[in-house]
Amino acid sequence: MVHGRGATAESILGLADDLYAADFSLFAPQATQNTWYPASFMAPVPQNQPALDSALALLNEVVNSILEQGISSRNIYMAGFSQGACLTAEYAARNAKPYGGLLIFTGGLIGQRLDTSQYMGMFEATPVLITTGDPDLHVPVSRVEETAKIMEEMGASVTKRIYPGRPHTILQEEINLARAILA
Repeated sequence: MVHGRGATAESILGLADDLYAADFSLFAPQATQNTWYPASFMAPVPQNQPALDSALALLNEVVNSILEQGISSRNIYMAGFSQGACLTAEYAARNAKPYGGLLIFTGGLIGQRLDTSQYMGMFEATPVLITTGDPDLHVPVSRVEETAKIMEEMGASVTKRIYPGRPHTILQEEINLARAILA
């Protein structure tokens, strides 16, 4: 579970109750000074370095530690909100494999222009929920659509929801869709 800008690992863990994730082992890394990278996720990638590479490396450490315990990638679910959703999407696309599911609440792939040469592997029907509001102050609908298309091309089974007039938050309907993936 990956928190958004200005939030904490503890705050994103609060979402677990809503998702009915009591039977899951939960991992929630904490970003330095509560931000994963300094600029907008739509900025040129160099503007977010070296923080972006560091954040991606931290997620990789968490995923690898789970895999090293003998847990299949099909039993790993990743969730993030806002900046955390962007980081989750970027990590998953760069390390695609059959995950249990990806919950990308108001986020998309990172960069002013997306460098698809960075995206490796196949999702093999991994269920992906990607959502946003229209408009959203931080995440344009066009990037959500572009992210969904790329993930579908990488073999993901994508459910995309765009909510007219929704504030920068997670709605109950999004929680319900996420619960279906976790079930």
